[in-house]
Amino acid sequence: MRGSIGYAIARNLIDGKFREKLFLVNPKGGELFGKTVYQSVLDIDAKLDLAIVATAPHSVTQILERLGEKGCRGAIIMAVEMGQGEGSLAQEALSIAQKYKMRLVGPNSIGVLSPAAGLNASFSHVPGLPGDLALISQSSAVVTSVAEWTAHHKLGFSGLVALGDKLDVDIGDMLDYFAMDSRTRAILLYVESIHNARKFMSSARAAARTKPVILMKSGRHPQGAVASRRGALAGVDAIYGTAFERAGLLRVNDLHEFFDAAETLTHVRSLKGPDIAIVTNSSGIGVLAVDNLVDEGGELATLGKDTIERLDAILPETWSRSNPVYIVTDADLGRYKKSLDVLMDDKHIHAILAIFCPSAIASGEQSAHCLIDLLEERKKKGKRRIPVFAVHLGGGTDVARLYEEAGVPHFETPADAIRGYSYVVKHMQAQEQLMRMPPALGSFQPDYEAARTVIDEAIMAGKTCLDAVSVTTLLEAYGLPISASYAASTASEAAQLAAPIISKYGAAVVKIDSQDIQFKSDIGGVVLDLHNSGAVATAAQQVLERAREAYPYAKINGVTVHPMIRKPHAIELLFGMLVDDIFGPVMVFGRGGTAVEVIRDKALALPPLDLLSARDMIEKTRVNRRLEGYRDTPACDKDSLAEMLVRMSQMIADFPEIHELDFNPVLADAHGNIIADARVRVSAVSEHIHPHKRFAIKPYPNEWEQERELKDGRVAVIRPMRPEDEALFPDFFDHVTDEDMRLRFFSAARTMSHAFAARLTQIDYARSMAFIALDKESGDMLGSVRLMGDANHERGEYAVMVRSDLKGLGLGWMLMKLILAYAEKDSFREVAGEVLRTNKTMRQMCEALGFETKMDPDDPDLVHMVFDVPKISRKL
Repeated sequence: MRGSIGYAIARNLIDGKFREKLFLVNPKGGELFGKTVYQSVLDIDAKLDLAIVATAPHSVTQILERLGEKGCRGAIIMAVEMGQGEGSLAQEALSIAQKYKMRLVGPNSIGVLSPAAGLNASFSHVPGLPGDLALISQSSAVVTSVAEWTAHHKLGFSGLVALGDKLDVDIGDMLDYFAMDSRTRAILLYVESIHNARKFMSSARAAARTKPVILMKSGRHPQGAVASRRGALAGVDAIYGTAFERAGLLRVNDLHEFFDAAETLTHVRSLKGPDIAIVTNSSGIGVLAVDNLVDEGGELATLGKDTIERLDAILPETWSRSNPVYIVTDADLGRYKKSLDVLMDDKHIHAILAIFCPSAIASGEQSAHCLIDLLEERKKKGKRRIPVFAVHLGGGTDVARLYEEAGVPHFETPADAIRGYSYVVKHMQAQEQLMRMPPALGSFQPDYEAARTVIDEAIMAGKTCLDAVSVTTLLEAYGLPISASYAASTASEAAQLAAPIISKYGAAVVKIDSQDIQFKSDIGGVVLDLHNSGAVATAAQQVLERAREAYPYAKINGVTVHPMIRKPHAIELLFGMLVDDIFGPVMVFGRGGTAVEVIRDKALALPPLDLLSARDMIEKTRVNRRLEGYRDTPACDKDSLAEMLVRMSQMIADFPEIHELDFNPVLADAHGNIIADARVRVSAVSEHIHPHKRFAIKPYPNEWEQERELKDGRVAVIRPMRPEDEALFPDFFDHVTDEDMRLRFFSAARTMSHAFAARLTQIDYARSMAFIALDKESGDMLGSVRLMGDANHERGEYAVMVRSDLKGLGLGWMLMKLILAYAEKDSFREVAGEVLRTNKTMRQMCEALGFETKMDPDDPDLVHMVFDVPKISRKL
């Protein structure tokens, strides 16, 4: 019917490249656009690949059933009101799709556009231009708006997808697809909410390693926040921002930035460094550009001595002789071009901001030709070329077109250009963080059993907060420095316990002991600096009376007695953790003390942490400057603070019962750190849930560590791969023959960049696994095996390799058995791998393990080894 959604979709499809492969279906039958309209899907005598279901919600499930019977592989559901959860139409639709292995986009989706393929399977009024950007959006309106905006600005897309309610296909699926799509150079992502945090983080981190992912999220300023007396210690958007940063995504705040970032990063992916030079014929505009650079945290390049001398030779005496390079208002294009040429030869300059204000001497179009010609000339001569960010003040569309055709990033104002430069720098920083090799923590081994006993006893007793003595035991088990606590039920007992404390430390502290009173200082429940037992007894009695008066129904156990820690120049810090409904545990570090809600100086991070990510947390805070020392106050040991964060992260990973942590204050100075007060909230968890299930980023799975004896008697330590294992690979490859390298990597090449090694060793345990075998005595790497999973955690690709001099010792067989056991435990459905047909040893081992051999129809030199994984119920 003309004017309906179905009619609009049919019109869009007819206008595309799939007219001859298009089948129209409507119960009324008839004809539309010269094509037969079938009354039922079952009437179509052809294989169906994709269906667009634009019907009322109540008829969707019946149509999906018929599509499944016809073998249709995918469907886009336009219907809006299909409900949620058990018994809903949406859940029924998903069940049908899963039965027939059919993927669903929607419901509540405008559809999918693939301009490069000539497909507009949507009711967007604009088909989009073909290009190399991809857009993934939860909002249909954003898709249509972006398609129209980019059509006017001549930006093209490899694909645009409106996910709608994400019943099946979600952000993670689409990130995986576009990350591997050779036609896509950058991914734009519009997010409203995330439901499967672990899948999102895995897909986002994988995509960000391969190409820029530019993200915009709505709802940055919600009215509500995490309920906490610490004044919304971690607001909802702050947690999202932390997750995006950890995934290596570049976040922007509005549509203008969205497209600016895409425009820049499609032309400039990286710089040799952050230092930028500014060349301009307007001193005022140059100063404004520097202001913009400082605002964005950029770095102004220092001109080399040779550069200044060369510029002296071609510029008037009144030029700036510094950066920004002011070439004087009367500059012609010759002076502009020569100046740019000199700056490009300076190896200390990594990018140039080129600003030529049009005048009677030269127009914006002429200056554009000048810059473009210079870049082309230097290319032909093989001379150094660095990224140039061009500003065309008042140049109009003709100038923009010239820069666009030449592949030069261009902007209407210096502020826009500096912002574009900052996107590249931030993308580089994100890539660097994703590829960093963190140092090992050392041989730290917590007293797990002591910690387990404390937590189990508290939960069995019905406690939601650990008492002070239990907190001390728990933290000491993980080597976290805490001021000792001693429990006393009466004032006289407190005085007795305080005597040796006062003798050693000079003074004691008394605090109320009640899990019903969380914030003791608010009711006068903490008394400091008590120098004798009598003062302790008096203080204890007063604390008890104040607590009973303020909380008459609270269960009061008594008081706790602590040493009075004297650190007159110490800085008060906060260490914390809370559990977010979406991203699970979130760690907090910042300025502590009683004014924590007012100061609001904090950094967030998703555990697990290593020493590098812990240092990053510390350095994001304002208090970090004080930690570095000032005036006559020496610097604090930030390495020990980072180690405390890592140990805290490990404790959270080991015990899912820990629901909230609050160490405040942590006193830090040049002599060390001590936790002066700590609160730990716990709650029971199901014994069937793996401790790491709640993490958005799956922690190191230490339960897979083991020792195995090889046939020659040596003992191999086999454990999951860690980032620091990168250092072991060069020596390992020295013990691998060229032939074995060819069989493993299909190439005998031995060069291994840091980026390649990082991909081998920085494992996303939520999606993949790699085990490394080490000689127990020498620590040398003996072999490894890995399983790389897909986004849906159903199919994994294996790879195994052992040192060439260790063949015949059973290590390869041992590693393959282990990775298959892992695949079964982690609920993979299939393990597969490509093997050269001539690699008979690998083929025979796989067949002995139960793999099926399948020949590759497209490559006679390859065979596919496929293993169907047995089903079990428990998943990590």
